[in-house]
Amino acid sequence: MIETLHISNYALIDNIDIAFKPGFNVITGETGAGKSIIMGALSMLLGGRADSKAVRRSDSKSVIEATFRVASYPAIEAYCKENDIEWDDTNCCILRREILPTGRSRAFINDTPVNIATLQSVAAQLVDIHSQHQNLQLASPPYQLQVIDSIVGDKALTERYGKLYNEYRKALHSYKVLKREMISNKNDEEYMRYQLSQLQELNLVAGELEELEKERELMANLTDVKASLTAITDDFSDGSPSILSLLKNVESNVAELVQLVDDAPQLLERIESVRIETRDLADTFSQLDRDINADPARLEEIEQRLNDIYELERKHHVDSVEQLIEIREKLREQLDNVANADDRIQRLEELAKRAKRAALDCGKELSDARTLAATRFAEELKNRAIPLGMRNLRCQVSITQGELTPTGIDSIEFLFAFNKNQPLMPVGGTASGGEISRLMLSLKSIVADKMQLPSIIFDEVDTGVSGDIAARMGRMMDSISKNIQVIAITHLPQVAALASSQYKVYKQDTEDSTTTRIVMLSPDERIEHIAAMLSGDSIDDAARANARSLLNRKTVNN
Repeated sequence: MIETLHISNYALIDNIDIAFKPGFNVITGETGAGKSIIMGALSMLLGGRADSKAVRRSDSKSVIEATFRVASYPAIEAYCKENDIEWDDTNCCILRREILPTGRSRAFINDTPVNIATLQSVAAQLVDIHSQHQNLQLASPPYQLQVIDSIVGDKALTERYGKLYNEYRKALHSYKVLKREMISNKNDEEYMRYQLSQLQELNLVAGELEELEKERELMANLTDVKASLTAITDDFSDGSPSILSLLKNVESNVAELVQLVDDAPQLLERIESVRIETRDLADTFSQLDRDINADPARLEEIEQRLNDIYELERKHHVDSVEQLIEIREKLREQLDNVANADDRIQRLEELAKRAKRAALDCGKELSDARTLAATRFAEELKNRAIPLGMRNLRCQVSITQGELTPTGIDSIEFLFAFNKNQPLMPVGGTASGGEISRLMLSLKSIVADKMQLPSIIFDEVDTGVSGDIAARMGRMMDSISKNIQVIAITHLPQVAALASSQYKVYKQDTEDSTTTRIVMLSPDERIEHIAAMLSGDSIDDAARANARSLLNRKTVNN
């Protein structure tokens, strides 16, 4: 439920704080006192459009904040935690909206900054605001379906259908994608085989391009390479003196020290190892010199191989042999798929058909449940609406089965007749504004205990009615408040007297401004205020007695 509502620096409101109570709350006041301003602020808090024109003073921001008690609504806590919104153990959810004079706005949930979409998602789980312009929902097929599903009350069934429908759509998508791909591949089969044959003829090996380019570079600089190798060979063994001859002399000199110097034997072994390693290096360079020879045929072979690879790289818009190998393997796979296309398409088609049958079976089960619920709902709606002055009302929920959709196989339409001998028609073409308001109130009273919401707000839904009908509407709102908190804005004393708590909105003038105020009325103040609502400016004992009588009816009924 809404525990507190704070509004500051908004339109005619300087600063107000309202503490709402459980059960049935009403807000009353003269026309123009500011009830609509409070509703506008609340609507903006719940995610409505922010308007800088609503900021009262341009030197500070406008703030609207509400505290909701949500102990019995674990889904809200779960949503906040899943979206990294701060949560504590107080079982409170605090929404805040700030509007800067520039028009920029910020939203917070439990002091965590959030975007408007997140604010709207949480707000939708906290409160339902019903005003006259929302009566158009009654003619909306999605809303009508939502109402019937709330009457069905089988969340597991709707979730199962949703899962099966998604599986069907996924299977159908896979089938269609493969079919399009196979048609395209079959059209391109000859060209793909030509491309594959070119790639296979080259017999590409990963890493060979770099090796070929290195070998070509070597052969292009063969003269310099041979000169360097000759010089190296001379330095090792053929020069005068050579490295090997110098090492041999060193070895002889160290050998003379073996009997005289303690470390000489070890040093002699090391020099011997160096000489052996040097001899091996000399042999290696000699062999390398013999192996590297000018071979025009090999150079031509390398150039041709490189040109073939470069040509395929340009053709396939790649820059490595590895990528060409990937293309080759992909072409093989595509051609294999073409060869097996009919079998694969048939398998996916059968999977899609089975998924569709499963979704249809579940959709029919859901449709049957909706049909039963629709019959009960239509009868209950008529029974609740007739006492509100629509004695000739007839209603019917038309359910037509069709194709699979995300919400089922049903098209739902509410049909009404408000007069004798009038055919059943969609509500938009048959009902007056007052009739739609009473229908919506009756509907809300049916689904209130299924809404899983802490609060519902009725904004002047009783406009255009009076007397006994008004009292009946008030009793209906009072009945709804047994399940969830109800806040109603009303001009009718018959409705106001039935509330558990009453708040008066009024204007207060100062030397330089007019502000909107709100106060919770005491029992004596309620008598005076309801008497004024009954008789106008002139309040007499008869009006007070009438007010007491209305208030006593609430006590007696409870």
